[in-house]
Amino acid sequence: MALAPDTDRRRLWPWLTVWTVVGLGIRFATVYGRPHRVPGGDPGYAWGVANLLVAGKGFINPLSYGFHNQHIVVQTAGWPPLWTFFLTIPPFFGFHSFFAARFWSCIIGALAIVVCGLAGREIGGRRVGLIAALLIAVYPNIWMNNELASSETLSPLVVALVLWTAYRFWKRPSGWNVAALGASVGFATLCRDELALLAILIVVPLVLLVRSAQWRRRVVLLVIAGASASVLVFPWVGYNMSRFEKPVYISDGLGPTLASANCGVTYSGTFEGYWSLECMKGVAYKYTPTADESVNFARTQTIGTKYIRAHESELPQVTLARVGRGFGFFHPLQQVKFDSYIETRPYHWALVGLGMYYALLALSIGGTIVLRRRRIPVFPLWAIGLDVLSVFVLSFGQTRYRVTFEVSLVLLAAVQLEWFWSKLFPGRRRSAIASPEDALEPPEPASPVPVGA
Repeated sequence: MALAPDTDRRRLWPWLTVWTVVGLGIRFATVYGRPHRVPGGDPGYAWGVANLLVAGKGFINPLSYGFHNQHIVVQTAGWPPLWTFFLTIPPFFGFHSFFAARFWSCIIGALAIVVCGLAGREIGGRRVGLIAALLIAVYPNIWMNNELASSETLSPLVVALVLWTAYRFWKRPSGWNVAALGASVGFATLCRDELALLAILIVVPLVLLVRSAQWRRRVVLLVIAGASASVLVFPWVGYNMSRFEKPVYISDGLGPTLASANCGVTYSGTFEGYWSLECMKGVAYKYTPTADESVNFARTQTIGTKYIRAHESELPQVTLARVGRGFGFFHPLQQVKFDSYIETRPYHWALVGLGMYYALLALSIGGTIVLRRRRIPVFPLWAIGLDVLSVFVLSFGQTRYRVTFEVSLVLLAAVQLEWFWSKLFPGRRRSAIASPEDALEPPEPASPVPVGA
């Protein structure tokens, strides 16, 4: 006998609140443990843009603005805007320090615990959601980004939101649910522009699999999803088109990425499959600080592309190194050292994160099998991994770029752990199905035909 929805909510939220508090405590402790961190790299850049935005200067390059105190205004779109928007909240209320930004980053990171718990509940029931929330709360590869105040703080939240709305639509394919799914993908695109691929990898297949609807209805659902995503994304695209000499859509950071990842240093030797600051200095830093960013970055993209074409025979090996490095199978201990030295991640916690990653990866295989046997689609979860794969192929192997896929691994691992629990305590199995709408088989007749991976 399934639990009533109200009863299920009463049993879900107390424990979900506990795990959120635990996760928030871990994150706060890491910030207080390193209170004097100096802003630098990508987090420092985003924090600088956020403070200038609150000051009414617009989205401008903080390095150019502070160049010899000349207050040079150069428009920037080096990264998607969503994390910068979130970072404006502390200075808007008068908290301008980087410590405040890190503190706020921890709160955003804790919100991901809640949404991931809700996504897990939608996939496999209340217990799966609670296990997933606990894993997100304690997983170092997630919370280390919060302490750094990097944009990857927001990635678990937006990916969990996409997966939550995806499975809600799969169970109840309505116009409102597909609008929520489209909006979540648009929201994710403003966080990381490569997540726009989820429209093709998740939204389109889910809509086409709604066999209870006529083809005309499916087309309407696709239009609704596209419209809801466009409402969020197009204003930013239009803003970029109005302020740069060359076309810029979500961001224009591909050029420096290609320049730093495609040179002799990154095609062999210690940094194979990684990026190089020396390559960036030799190419991207030669432009004048007053020039249009889109023009400067287009030049770096041209230089990076020329190097790729001149070394096409080496590209397969380098691509394998990038993918292996990003997914933790090519010099993983060296990568941990890079993360510690270059990105200032805590070395020992990074080792713990690597071990947990391997464990989650192993459990996710079992979780995939369990979901397939329960006739629940797994392709939305693995689609995140395919999206991350494309990032590694086009750029370089980086641990923090993997964080979006690690949300999927947490959810799949939670399914497998819940299965173990049900075998150890078979008398409590019924509580895994939280309510009729959370049943592991899709409801009839409104649901699409279940599919596998």
